[in-house]
Formats: sequence, structure tokens, C-alpha cells
Amino acid sequence: MTMKSFEELVNEQMLIMDKLLNMQTELDRYRELEEELRNRKKEQDLLSVQDDIMEMKKELNSIQNIFMQLTERVIESYQTKSSTEKIMHD
Repeated sequence: MTMKSFEELVNEQMLIMDKLLNMQTELDRYRELEEELRNRKKEQDLLSVQDDIMEMKKELNSIQNIFMQLTERVIESYQTKSSTEKIMHD
């Protein structure tokens, strides 16, 4: 694996991390809204927000899985790169 491939994996991982953080922020916002609606006894709005939260949790979980897979690929890439460099220097 080339250094360029490794860097591309790391860049992709960083993009996924940004997506994860944005999704988490949005989920937190919806949880605050959920609490506010609960306090105001707005049942219909509350149900809608709870549905949105469930969907966001699913998406967040999916993004986390992608991030974990990318992390594994980055580690494997780095190990392969390191092994190749060691062999070339020996």
C-alpha cells in the first residue's frame, strides 16, 4: 500500500469523523427539544421528535460502524506500509 493510499484512508476517516460529530451534535439538539416538548406536554410534537431521534440514532450507529471499519483499514494500511519499509531498509 502506498503512502498516498494511506493518506486517502486517513482523509476519508477524518471526513467520517466530522460527520459523526455533526450527527452527534444534531442528536443532542433533538434530545433537548424532546425534553422541552415533554415539559410542555406537546404529545404529538414529542412523538415526531422521538421518531426523528430514533432515525438519527440508527444513522449515527451506521456512521460509527463505517468509522470503525475505516480505522481498521488505516491500521492495516499502516502496518503493511511499516512492514514494507522495514523490509526495504534491511
